Amino acid sequence: MDQNFDGAGTGCRAARTYRHASSKPLHGWRCGTFSAGLALACAMLAAAGCTAGARRDAREAAAASAAANAAESAAPLMPMQAASGQLQAWEARRWTVQAPAGAVVQGRLQALDLVLDVETPAGRHIRRLSSGLGVEQSFTWQTRGAQQERLVLRRSAGGLASAPYAQQLCEQEAGLQPCAQGESKAFGPGRYRLQIDSVRPAAAAPAAPGLAAQQPLLSPTLQDLRAQLERGQGSESFWKAMAARGTPLVEPWDGRHRLVTFLWRGARESVRLFGSPSGNHDLLQQLGGSDVWWASFVMPDDARLSYGLAPDVPHVQGSAMEQRRAILATLQRDPLNPQAWGEADPQRGAADAFDGRSVLSLPRAPLQPWVAPRAAGQVAEGSSGTGELARYWVQSRALDNGRDVWVYRPAGWKRTPWLQRNLLVLFDAHAYLQQVPTPRIVENLMADGLLSATAIVLVANAGGNARAEELPPNPAFADFMGSTLMPWLQQRGMAAPAARTVLAGSSYGGLAASYVAMRHPGRFGNVLSLSGSYWWAPGQQPPNWLARQYAAGPRLPVRFYLDAGLYEGARGGQAGIRETSRELGDVLQSRGYAVIRREHSTGHDYVHWQGSLACGLLALLGDESARAGESVRAACPAEPLFAAR
Repeated sequence: MDQNFDGAGTGCRAARTYRHASSKPLHGWRCGTFSAGLALACAMLAAAGCTAGARRDAREAAAASAAANAAESAAPLMPMQAASGQLQAWEARRWTVQAPAGAVVQGRLQALDLVLDVETPAGRHIRRLSSGLGVEQSFTWQTRGAQQERLVLRRSAGGLASAPYAQQLCEQEAGLQPCAQGESKAFGPGRYRLQIDSVRPAAAAPAAPGLAAQQPLLSPTLQDLRAQLERGQGSESFWKAMAARGTPLVEPWDGRHRLVTFLWRGARESVRLFGSPSGNHDLLQQLGGSDVWWASFVMPDDARLSYGLAPDVPHVQGSAMEQRRAILATLQRDPLNPQAWGEADPQRGAADAFDGRSVLSLPRAPLQPWVAPRAAGQVAEGSSGTGELARYWVQSRALDNGRDVWVYRPAGWKRTPWLQRNLLVLFDAHAYLQQVPTPRIVENLMADGLLSATAIVLVANAGGNARAEELPPNPAFADFMGSTLMPWLQQRGMAAPAARTVLAGSSYGGLAASYVAMRHPGRFGNVLSLSGSYWWAPGQQPPNWLARQYAAGPRLPVRFYLDAGLYEGARGGQAGIRETSRELGDVLQSRGYAVIRREHSTGHDYVHWQGSLACGLLALLGDESARAGESVRAACPAEPLFAAR
């Protein structure tokens, strides 16, 4: 049955099978699980053996369930007040946030197998704030006021968040051992902790609001539109054309560049661009007094980046940084760009306009042939889709915290000779599982014969501020990686020679990979750094502390792949990722290290990193004959975009 129910955002859908606690399909009914009440109504009818004539009854039951859910009392939730507990599969919890309409609300959710949504009191979906993956996630939105909306927490519809732990491990004198009863601090399915951190009421607009610096109108299309507007015509035909061709508007410039114009239709006061080439939350300009807002950039024709648009970012009471972060309150995808990326649930697509980002790929952007799923007939038998992905909880006594560690074992791993095995260890596990499909990328590389058997270990961040404390050079965390986690993996047969082991990460993760390998070169013989945060330095020291450590220390048996973006340069007097990556590469090469350096026309962006992850693995682990193939040359340009000095 494919009848959709339009009620509390829930329905029986052909694409997903509702399962009760026994995990058995219910008489062929396929039901979404967005609303516990509707799911139960659907399940009850399915269990009774629904017929086509029963659809009306199902709709009536769904409506009654939605009304009952909407009528449930919502508990008040105050700033700095935490709500915690356990949700069963059929339950939902509701809160009203005590905040005035227009305020920007920030909070955190730590949960497993749960999603947090904003809904109207009648149950209509407004936006998704968080998808519980067991780690703490922050969220921001602009509230309509306690009388106009509710926070609703409910169980998710499956996926990675629902994966059980294969084992929960706690650090002992003898290394990682199964946790004793009550020792583990892991979040089980349905467990949650929700907290509102701040409510910043709307402030009066400044007397001189920030306006876009008036740039010349370079777009021929917009020049024609301006002439039409001046003749008294409207913009309707323009927007119809944009809807048909898709946005951003891309026009010729010269042999190696395009003129890219980002567009938004209608705003009261302003529109900002998030993820733009400048990375500075650029303001769009209004075309006359029309509903057309625009910002144009001349970009290399091999650029790829993700972006979002934020109309009418609220003015808040607070610091300049708090005002800058307020962009998250209204940030959303480009409604006329069909290319979306990074949705919270890739299986079902975006939950709403605020979920994920839009993607710009210009004509010569490197291909990403190993990211998309493949049909069974397109892969080598036993090479793709047959590996095992297991989730572990690893609790460190030295770090006084715990985290998820995901382990992917490819098919044929045990049969692969030791000297031919590869191991990829990667930080920011949930991003590199949910947003970047790392196991699929590696499986496709193996299926194409470009990599030998490659296992993957994805290390999640602990809760709170742990990422910012552990990934910048931290001896205790580095020793956890080299002296606690790696020996446990070796005991489980999940090890490879150091020369075939890659430690990888992006941003702080790239910095961490370079530092951990310096401290444990006997475990990690390769570093794959994607936009590494080498500007970091402790205290008031000059930027690029890590480069100075490599300059002063002994040469180590470690090879490097350093990737950075053209749009990651210095700004505001602060050192940039692009410049400090170059500096580190210079230092390493001067000391005799093997270094592969790449720059691309992109920013600080997972949509680029998912392609460069594959290219880095091929550069560090693939053989020359594999790298010479046509598909590899199209995806991984061989020459650096700047000369090594």
